[in-house]
Amino acid sequence: HYWFVKAERKAALMVKNMTNKTPLEIERKWMVNGFPDLPLLFTQQMRQGYIATHPTVRIREEKMIYSSKDQPLKDEFILCFKSSGLLTRKEIEMEIPEEKFEELEDLIGLPLINKLRNTYLLKDGHHLEVSHVDEGLPSEFFYAEIEFKSEEEANAFDPKQVDLSDYLDDDVTNQPNQSMAAYWQQTRQK
Repeated sequence: HYWFVKAERKAALMVKNMTNKTPLEIERKWMVNGFPDLPLLFTQQMRQGYIATHPTVRIREEKMIYSSKDQPLKDEFILCFKSSGLLTRKEIEMEIPEEKFEELEDLIGLPLINKLRNTYLLKDGHHLEVSHVDEGLPSEFFYAEIEFKSEEEANAFDPKQVDLSDYLDDDVTNQPNQSMAAYWQQTRQK
């Protein structure tokens, strides 16, 4: 089941901070051009918005529209809290009822960000998530992310290892204002 695979993947990628109980998200990010030609695991249509950006409090609707496995095409509504940071951030995610999502969307009162996300399996076992953001708008762009189990693993990752050195050549992980929350502020909160 999709939700089980997602939860299992998240659990494997989240690590516990020794002094805190909050899970950590360790993730590298690249600006990219289009979708790659790789084995596709699934595609999701997403809409997300921000209640706050420092710290991040985000809502997201995730609609599974394609799966290469026998996973149900399930919709999920997620409330997420993230700390500040670049490579590593504390992250708490929880599923909420659709009605609560709609209430929070109404509270935000701004158009949500649209994303089409394809998740690919890399030959080293990692998942590459590539998102097309706000298709058709002047601000549209593509970006890619890979989650890691540790900062050491993230820093050691070389796109050449998975034959993607040309595709993953614009690493923006450690650049400020490259988050979706920053994009929200630039495009929605003018």
